Amino acid sequence: MKALVSTHKQTERVFLVGVELKSRAAWDTHDSLHELSELATTAGAVVIGEGIQKMESPVAATFIGTGKAREFAEQCRENAVDTVIFDEELSPAQSRNLEEVFGCKILDRTSLILDIFAQRARTREGKLQIELAQLHHILPRLTRFWGHLSRQKGGIGMRGDGETQLETDRRRVQERISKISEELDLVKRQRSTQRAGRQRNLWPLASIVGYTNAGKSTLLNTLTGACTLAEDKLFATLDPTTRRLRLPTNQNVLLTDTVGFIRKLPHDLVEAFKATLEEVVQADLLLHVVDISHPQADDQIVAVNKVLEEIGGQNKSTVMVFNKIDQMPNGEIPLRYREAFPKGVGISAKTGVGLDLLMAELGTQLRPIREFVELCIPHESPEVMARLHQVAQVVERDYKGNAARFKARIPPHCRAEFEAYIVQELQVAE
Repeated sequence: MKALVSTHKQTERVFLVGVELKSRAAWDTHDSLHELSELATTAGAVVIGEGIQKMESPVAATFIGTGKAREFAEQCRENAVDTVIFDEELSPAQSRNLEEVFGCKILDRTSLILDIFAQRARTREGKLQIELAQLHHILPRLTRFWGHLSRQKGGIGMRGDGETQLETDRRRVQERISKISEELDLVKRQRSTQRAGRQRNLWPLASIVGYTNAGKSTLLNTLTGACTLAEDKLFATLDPTTRRLRLPTNQNVLLTDTVGFIRKLPHDLVEAFKATLEEVVQADLLLHVVDISHPQADDQIVAVNKVLEEIGGQNKSTVMVFNKIDQMPNGEIPLRYREAFPKGVGISAKTGVGLDLLMAELGTQLRPIREFVELCIPHESPEVMARLHQVAQVVERDYKGNAARFKARIPPHCRAEFEAYIVQELQVAE
């Protein structure tokens, strides 16, 4: 079962629908709808119009009121709209009912994001992750595709050919989900092996996180000379890229660019990307890139922190990186951000402004990641030597004399094991 969400590039005329609930501020609804418009444009569609209904709570059958739905449907027919996109996640029943009212394709925010991801994924891993999320999303919605078959003539529920085809499709989808899950488990083990290799090198890992289109890929390119795609579009890059960065302290660090976050990021998508997002959880340091020039920068920070909490990365050491500082008055971080994040760094990933300060802060934050020491271990303690080679990077060794001498980089959490044998602290050098 392959084609789940359309990935063709035919331009679609779309109409956007949002709901302003009493529990939500009007500006929040309009901002979210504006972001939905950007998502639709990223997907290759042309936004013809939009509509908002104020209500206390969504309607169970059609999400918006039937009267408002008919009003919007008339606008869509007048403007030859191909697709209507709702800014919230719709239930399968709501989607079916709305399609009857509008007479055209109905998508929700989740379906739109999945479509964009399907277009942007380049690696096999990325494509598998997207397909898994699509399968989980479409499984409860399969019934909408078989309403034209003989279940109408049956009794309660579904009987006849439609039931047979539906059950066949469900089984195929579930089998495909199992197969993809197994393949992604293999990817997870491979990533674990790669991380073990990095740990042996004792090169700390810093992951760049942030709201989509905040400038993460541009920052990676500027710092490391990587060739990651950097476009002024939402979700320009999906597949993680890792590059080595040498700091002014002569210390190496591995810098990883991760998929951008967004408000209302579909749960199925987070689950599918667990293998990739695990890089964030395993990182020694996070660089939280914020587009300081964006009017909703505060909300974007909250959205990123919410996703970090969902994947278990909320307590990581973090450097706040306020990008596009060149677009701010006097080129400065606003006072409220300086007070909330006193160690935050203002930069322009595009022009290079402030990158020296960021590199210096990285060196300060990563210094405790490993310690460069000289040890003297008696020949009568081969088990200590074996343990040292197991957990540390041994740079020099000398077995002459009454005891063996080593220069090694050890993880801080292992220092207590070797405290009795450390004779000198050394300057970190790569």
